[in-house]
Amino acid sequence: MKVIDNRAILLNLRDPEKVTDVIPKSKRLSGNKVLVNWGVDESHVLKNLNIKVPSPIEGQYQWTGKHKPFDHQKTTSSFLTMNKRAFCFNEQGTGKTASAIWSADYLMNQGRIKRVLVICPLSIMDSAWRADLFTFAMHRTVDIAYGSPTKRREVIEGGAEFVIINYDGVEIVADAIANGGFDLIIADEATHYKNVQTKRWKVLNKLVTPNTWLWMMTGTPAAQSPLDAYGLAKLINPNAVPRFFSGFRDIVMFKVTNFKWVPNPRATDIVFKALQPAIRFTKEECLDLPDMVYVKRQVEMTSQQKKYYNELRSKLVMQAAGERITAVNAAVEMNKLLQIASGAVYTDEGEALEFDIKHRYKVLREVVDESSKKVLVFVPFKHVIDVLTKKLVQDGIPTEIIRGDVSASKRTEIFKRFQETDLPQVLVIQPQAAAHGITLTAANTVVWWGPTSSLEIYAQANARVHRAGQDHKCTVVQLEGSFVEKRVYSLLDNRIDVHTKMIDLYKEILV
Repeated sequence: MKVIDNRAILLNLRDPEKVTDVIPKSKRLSGNKVLVNWGVDESHVLKNLNIKVPSPIEGQYQWTGKHKPFDHQKTTSSFLTMNKRAFCFNEQGTGKTASAIWSADYLMNQGRIKRVLVICPLSIMDSAWRADLFTFAMHRTVDIAYGSPTKRREVIEGGAEFVIINYDGVEIVADAIANGGFDLIIADEATHYKNVQTKRWKVLNKLVTPNTWLWMMTGTPAAQSPLDAYGLAKLINPNAVPRFFSGFRDIVMFKVTNFKWVPNPRATDIVFKALQPAIRFTKEECLDLPDMVYVKRQVEMTSQQKKYYNELRSKLVMQAAGERITAVNAAVEMNKLLQIASGAVYTDEGEALEFDIKHRYKVLREVVDESSKKVLVFVPFKHVIDVLTKKLVQDGIPTEIIRGDVSASKRTEIFKRFQETDLPQVLVIQPQAAAHGITLTAANTVVWWGPTSSLEIYAQANARVHRAGQDHKCTVVQLEGSFVEKRVYSLLDNRIDVHTKMIDLYKEILV
């Protein structure tokens, strides 16, 4: 195969007629050589004939925007434009959003698509997707479908080339989307579609017609269980998995008891084959990023914390300040123990009982003072965020917070201020509120005040600082003051999701 003037492809084939018979204007030359126009349609036909050719985007596209692509981004864009249904599993921080934008823009230029629907978490609609569209495709019209159903429909019917919407928003205005002329749907953080029984999955499945392009993106496919692959595969490549979920479960999992299943030895290979076609780049493969190091900092629980921690662990119930705290099962007990160590536990009535956090706070202050740049502090529990932030502000440390109840527009303002101005010095974040899609390279230190139980959230949160644009070594500091915290961090560092090890971990705690 030879590319000629970025306009045509010269092929040397055993059977030239199989190409000339199906591609109009293709020309047979001497011998078995065939000259074919190098276009999207022709490239797709050749691909279907098992003739490997690069996407014409590689030689014909101008790569719009403020930044030129890395080689791996060009390769990713080539892959996407050659696959109507596909997965992009590039690791967090490798710039897969830009690759998807360039790919969509090229297909628009070629007349293959007219409108794109981007489905993503609420927290990154503006700060990640709209910002990147303005950066890499500023000539395209963009709008965000958010607010009341009426407002969402107005945006969808407004004709913007790119419409950004959150997962739950799709369900609200599915009828408008179905009639909105969207040729391409991009599902970012696609693990939200792992369960075929959810309304979210069923709605998307109905919206994807035989003519719809669908790209599903996540850096952590099947992070918690091989079973997570089923819902994703049913959307992209349904013939790769059994018709029913139970059939897939039976081939990737081994039944230990009526209530416990574990992955069988063949699960990895089966999942890999199911999640195709796919592309995957890690940071190590494509970016010259500085190293990320993990540091454990031991913190001492106060005598009060130790008392209630041990009482709850041994009796599954405790009394404190006239309030009752009960652990009804292993998962609840795990969470309550983590809360006590973190600095505030929620009672049976939902009230927060605070503990003295002086020891843990002292270590955090040391980390903040030692950091050469800004600091992200991930705090799993909402009430602890308030307590910690108050102490930081009292100590004269410019601090802002991101919690689940902070609006999307406010989050965007805070992220922009953190990334582009001198203040704040510290950003305290509830992990699930800012784990995806945000670039926060103004910081090079991540502090986990207490661990999350989700491997996906843990990996995504750490990647906020360790991505393109970072020019310093990155450090992840884990504050640990209890046995359960140590074990959770150990599982996360070994890329084992805590949820899948809950029973075993519970047994360890009781020993």
